Amino acid sequence: MEFKKESVDIKYEIGDDIGRGQFATVKRCREKQTGSEFAAKFIRKRRGGGRRGAKLEDIQREIEILTETNHRNIINLYEVYETNREIILILELVDGGELFEHLSERDKLCEEEASSFIKQILDGVEHLHSKHIAHLDLKPENILLQDRGSTAVKLIDFGLSRKIAPKQDVRAMMGTAEFVAPEVVSYEPLSVATDMWSIGVLTYILLSGASPFLGENQQDTYHNITSLNYQFDEEYFDGTSELAKDFIQNLLVKDQRKRATIYECLKHPWIKHYLNHYQS
Repeated sequence: MEFKKESVDIKYEIGDDIGRGQFATVKRCREKQTGSEFAAKFIRKRRGGGRRGAKLEDIQREIEILTETNHRNIINLYEVYETNREIILILELVDGGELFEHLSERDKLCEEEASSFIKQILDGVEHLHSKHIAHLDLKPENILLQDRGSTAVKLIDFGLSRKIAPKQDVRAMMGTAEFVAPEVVSYEPLSVATDMWSIGVLTYILLSGASPFLGENQQDTYHNITSLNYQFDEEYFDGTSELAKDFIQNLLVKDQRKRATIYECLKHPWIKHYLNHYQS
């Protein structure tokens, strides 16, 4: 995708902040000619040997991945602008708030609603995995509702995503501690299966409001992950179906080769059982 050098202000009216990350700020923006609303992600570039900013190759990788994707459950990228200090991504405006916020208002979701959200996440991830793209940062904060009152979700934030071909050796310590797979903690090769573990953690959280591996500190959390130290506490899972637990157990598997794939998850009876109620 072409990096436009003219000022983003010529075409867009930049509005309020709607999100903030380590090196990026997301602002609401409006296309002056049409009145259409978008999100503008301003990413600070790392300059010289400094550490305050994202590496250019990391920003370029995020742009390449977004350029390659086209799916109703993945955020759309429209344009890219570049200044001396920043790269600005003009993205689809997804206005319904984080799935995390939706969950915190409710404590936990009923199985029908949780299954509907997970089905959409699986659909988006299937699109990524078909292109050998691993998201590598799947968590409720990176899943947004399309708009207020909507149950349609979009995957966002591809800053850590990687294209990982089969047999390619990619290792990295990254992601949010309670969602990362054992291979991240052990610094072993990552794969698209790394996302599947995170989907298992997400499903557990949606159904219970509790986090399966979260410890007193990061080291404790990592120990719980690598020793598969989790359980279905009666307090949180009273009344949860065996099918739902089976779905989670197929994902929270230490050996990547034995972990359920995206295609197996889409065929799992827990997902198929609620498919009739699924709202696209």
